[in-house]
Amino acid sequence: MASLTFNPTGTHLSLPLSNPKPLRSRFTVHCSSTSPKLAGNRPLRVAVIGGGPAGGSAAETLAKGGVETILIERKLDNCKPCGGAIPLCMVSEFDIPLDIIDRKVTKMKMISPSNVAVDIGRTLKPFEYIGMVRREVLDGYLRDRAKAAGAEVVNGLFLRMDLPERTGEGVYRVEYTAYDGKKGGAGERKVVEVDAVVGADGANSRVAKCIGAGEYEYAIAFQERIKIPDEKMAYYEDLAEMYVGDDVSPDFYGWVFPKCDHVAVGTGTVTHKSDIKKFQLATRKRAMDKINGGKIIRVEAHPIPEHPRPRRVLDRVALVGDAAGYVTKCSGEGIYFAAKSGRMCAEALVQGSENGKRMVNEGDLRKLYLEKWDKKYWPTYKVLDILQKVFYRSNPAREAFVEMCADDYVQKMTFDSYLYKTVVPGNPIDDLKLAVRTVGSLVRAYGLRREMEKIGA
Repeated sequence: MASLTFNPTGTHLSLPLSNPKPLRSRFTVHCSSTSPKLAGNRPLRVAVIGGGPAGGSAAETLAKGGVETILIERKLDNCKPCGGAIPLCMVSEFDIPLDIIDRKVTKMKMISPSNVAVDIGRTLKPFEYIGMVRREVLDGYLRDRAKAAGAEVVNGLFLRMDLPERTGEGVYRVEYTAYDGKKGGAGERKVVEVDAVVGADGANSRVAKCIGAGEYEYAIAFQERIKIPDEKMAYYEDLAEMYVGDDVSPDFYGWVFPKCDHVAVGTGTVTHKSDIKKFQLATRKRAMDKINGGKIIRVEAHPIPEHPRPRRVLDRVALVGDAAGYVTKCSGEGIYFAAKSGRMCAEALVQGSENGKRMVNEGDLRKLYLEKWDKKYWPTYKVLDILQKVFYRSNPAREAFVEMCADDYVQKMTFDSYLYKTVVPGNPIDDLKLAVRTVGSLVRAYGLRREMEKIGA
């Protein structure tokens, strides 16, 4: 393994080589030669801040593309409070080994505010599933792959960076605290000089603050990992549950997702963050008959962005993953989009630099990364945003949403879009029938609420 070390002057030092197992790769990086060549016959240097799916994927792609790469991650054993669901397309596209997938979910239960449960998954093909992973396992695997590709992985806390005085010229001075697991203590402050920076440091991104990327609305996700008896765990062998209702969240959903030997129980909210523990208690209560007797083994909480930041690129700095705001409304999914954005951003840097031989500029990142990203995924974000506004606004709307989920056509369209990350075009006749059924479900749900209010009056 070729390991890279950086010092404050940007000098590259070579360390001894080892022989890692060969990596499988299914992506190809195409390069151009429109930028000026780098002086001194040195490669482009890029710092990736953050070692989650976005950072790991970016660092691997950069290193494979001939770019000198340093990845800085503050906590190498970080367990992010995340449902951990990944779509089928991610397994093949990112060569995710099956042994780090804890469960293959082929069945889901969508449970309404009145506890009406709808089984989802009838339309899945025999080979289709939703993968369930633990973030500490997935993130570590992607970082190891980046390291094997030639990136230097540093256990360190990003502090700040000095921007070049003139756009398109000079270096970025990245300051961080490096930690040594053997020595412990407060760590050692270091500086590295690089040509470009990829901000993959999550919802509270310090890189985003450095470039004035702007604020965004965010949700708070709260999750408990619960070890339940084996006989109860058997129920969740290939099943996940989603609960909707004002009790579990006024604008999101509660979940029970299976892991290797435990379940992850959680919820989230944007509008009522101070009540998150109350919503978590309600989620546990709704699932109590299936998780009763369990022991909480870990409690996690983390912010989740609700929309892309106003600015995602400035000069030679680009944001990816949660730092850029790439989490979908309605489903709250972010793992695939983090890894994909990290890879697309890195490919733009490799292509713009002609495999690390030339300097890049903001135009490379905008044209080769942002424009491609928005064209490919903006429809997905927009559709899910609309769904959340329509169906998560009240309990009657949630009842209608769950009723709709019983429809095979809805299930097929939903799973096809989720598993393969495309907005699937529907059959016009079936779409019209679905529209009529949707209106009918909403009318029935609101009618039921009026009758219940009369009884309670």
